[in-house]
Amino acid sequence: MKRYKIQDSPFIVPTNDGKTIKEHFGLASDSNTQISIAHMTVPAGWSEPFQIPEFDEYTFVIKGKKQFIIEKDTVVLKAGQSIKIEKNTRVQYSNPFEEECEYLAICLPAFSMDLVNREVE
Repeated sequence: MKRYKIQDSPFIVPTNDGKTIKEHFGLASDSNTQISIAHMTVPAGWSEPFQIPEFDEYTFVIKGKKQFIIEKDTVVLKAGQSIKIEKNTRVQYSNPFEEECEYLAICLPAFSMDLVNREVE
């Protein structure tokens, strides 16, 4: 029995905001509830509503910049930087910059729309 799994065909999560989500491990790709690992690309000008996720989220920026409004602090990460945002923290993710942003997102437990708690805009 193999004790590893190579993921070379991630699940492409459908979106309607220009964001590309390629989930390698998680609920959508392999029914994993413990962790999700996704490769994301967001266009210039992209943003999501504020949310209070019930999971820790780690983000590593590969290319471009990504803005986070965490509680009342505004944080901008650039390529090569990473951040951990603890669960039950109010946060908004955006890319108000002129170039796309590419990053990895890791959520513990796995990302779920039932756990993200997005605010109505």
